[in-house]
Amino acid sequence: MSVPLSESRPNSWAFLSEPMIAPSGFREYDARWRYPEGINLLGVTALGLGLGTQMHLRGLEPVIAVGNDYRDYALAIKQALVLGLVQAGIRVKDIGPALSPMVYFAQFHLDTPAVAMVTASHNPNGWTGVKMGFQRPLTHGPEEMAELRDIVLGGRGEARGGGGWERVDGVEEAYLDDLAGDFRLSRPLKIVCATGNGTASRFAPRLLERIGAEVVPLHTELDYTFPNYNPNPEAMEMLHDMAAAVRSSGADLALGFDGDGDRCGVVDDTGEEIFADKVGVIMARDLIKLHPGATFVADVKSTGLFASDPELQAGGATADYWRTGHSHMKRRVHELGALAGFEKSGHYFLAPPIGRGYDCGLRVAVELCRLMDRNPTQSMSDLRRALPVTYSSPTMSPWCADDEKYEVLGRLVERLVALHRDGGSLGGRRISEVVTVNGARVMLENGGWGLVRASSNTPNLVVVCESPDSAEELRAIFRDLDAVIRSEPSVGVYDQSI
Repeated sequence: MSVPLSESRPNSWAFLSEPMIAPSGFREYDARWRYPEGINLLGVTALGLGLGTQMHLRGLEPVIAVGNDYRDYALAIKQALVLGLVQAGIRVKDIGPALSPMVYFAQFHLDTPAVAMVTASHNPNGWTGVKMGFQRPLTHGPEEMAELRDIVLGGRGEARGGGGWERVDGVEEAYLDDLAGDFRLSRPLKIVCATGNGTASRFAPRLLERIGAEVVPLHTELDYTFPNYNPNPEAMEMLHDMAAAVRSSGADLALGFDGDGDRCGVVDDTGEEIFADKVGVIMARDLIKLHPGATFVADVKSTGLFASDPELQAGGATADYWRTGHSHMKRRVHELGALAGFEKSGHYFLAPPIGRGYDCGLRVAVELCRLMDRNPTQSMSDLRRALPVTYSSPTMSPWCADDEKYEVLGRLVERLVALHRDGGSLGGRRISEVVTVNGARVMLENGGWGLVRASSNTPNLVVVCESPDSAEELRAIFRDLDAVIRSEPSVGVYDQSI
């Protein structure tokens, strides 16, 4: 089977008769395309055939748990994927509409060796994709994605007998049971629950009510048109809306969830947005008291406090900074036996005995409620103010085409490394080191830093900055880093700035 690419277009004969798959959709750890411009339904079936073939090549039992998010076209995408999996001889256990972490949970609950979730996560409507994995709780990384890409685009998917499909009911309630357990709040908590009309609308309010919280719903009606904004708790639009809801309702905090429920955003009782890496430090401070000497993994976009915070140091915590991306972070937490991993985008990886190691926004919500319960005299703003002060930017995403961004990033890294070599500075602070494990994290002599890397999922670069001294210095660091970035004319405008 040959797999045509750009020569097949919507509203053409080939589009309805041959697979179309844009190679750029195979990313570092997710498969993600514009639909139908980047992939058609026959292409999704070819993807399923390739994924099933990959399972056989790796010697896995031919059984997989599958689910889909709440978008109007997600069911059609999943059915096309299932068709390919069955064609490959895979027995599909379909749990229906779900959150990504619910499908990860199903891999444990149903004891399946593989998982596939049809979701575009927090991407706008018009996108689709698949998160998949074999070794629980891990998902595909670059090696597995490259192998899958070569199987699919090379037409090496192999049909065989023995496949089948069954609908499995009851996973939703089992997932909520697993999250809540026997925990009930012993202090009253009023929580704004923000879901941006995404899939978490089905789950998050029920879970919070179940553990005893008073829920203030914010856009919790399921609506796949996303009439208010895209469900993305890293975006300032959603965070500002959560903050306004806290102020108007007098809530103790707000918890926001992204389109497929694997991320969680937090606003405190004063309406202050707390970026997820700082929430991670708050959680780590609490957890280190229960698990002295624990290791915490943070992604390269995260605050330097994981390494420098006095309370974490006093508890014997070890900080490990690693590559951004849910697959990279899950794998690193698993490899190190870390207690938790924290990513500035709002992915949290809570390993045993807290969680199972995969990213689940609802698990984070429960654990934050446990944290508040263990600290009955403190508000979320008290816990935020107790942290050493740093000044951090949001995660900013200037546009850069998928087929150019890695080459652009390579040149930017070279320029920043040369700037360091020549004794250069950002924001008036001398560069002390450039960490290139994932783009360039430019470390400054006073502990400040600026990062530029390529997004693994969207046509963007990613830019983050932090200063331990002042908001003015933060803006100065950003201006100098942006001046380097602007040396590349193909880099477009920012989605947000500081």
